[in-house]
Amino acid sequence: MSRSHKERHLVQRMGWLRAAVLGANDGIISTASLIMGVASAAASEHETLLAGIAGLVAGAMSMAAGEYVSVSSQADSEHADLTREKRELVSAPEHEREELAQIYVVRGVEPALARRVAEQLMEKDALGAHARDELGISEITSARPVQAAAASAVSFSIGAAAPLLFVLISPSGWLLALVSLGSLTFLALLGAMGAYAGGASLVKPTLRVAFWGALAMATTTGIGALVGKVL
Repeated sequence: MSRSHKERHLVQRMGWLRAAVLGANDGIISTASLIMGVASAAASEHETLLAGIAGLVAGAMSMAAGEYVSVSSQADSEHADLTREKRELVSAPEHEREELAQIYVVRGVEPALARRVAEQLMEKDALGAHARDELGISEITSARPVQAAAASAVSFSIGAAAPLLFVLISPSGWLLALVSLGSLTFLALLGAMGAYAGGASLVKPTLRVAFWGALAMATTTGIGALVGKVL
């Protein structure tokens, strides 16, 4: 008795994982940088916290809108390609069958067998076969604008909440140190988690995220301190 099982591959996570990791990473870096820039300009703790909250809300909305527009454009392109493919399947089915067969021949299938495979696949689901093998569109890789936008907004908010928490709990005079060290720790953890979830090595993604986060926070802190002195 044979048993069928459904394998779960890492590529199935890529759509939501990319948006979630990007959102959380951006939430930590942008909010921590904003907080440190405002704080280094000699603003009060209340003003710094208010700026951080504003950054969280604005950033989450911006991430959601940007991700939705970007992925919607991809979805529109996919829809246009599928619509054109439907017309071609009706107007020139023989040509489309041969086109599909040639795709399999290029991949190493013997020509006669490739034509039989193309014929059988088109009998079952012609559009699905062409979408998958000619256009590269499948259930796993198809664009999902709402899912991507929601993942970006939620993950950005979660990431941005970490620097805000450090502002709330930091003792007087320790805000910059606590926000920077705490945010870098969270960034390193985020990089490691994203790499683990994607099946990649942990070291490079962790160091990469921490480096760019440190650079962003150091730059904003320096600019904030300079502007604070001038004003």
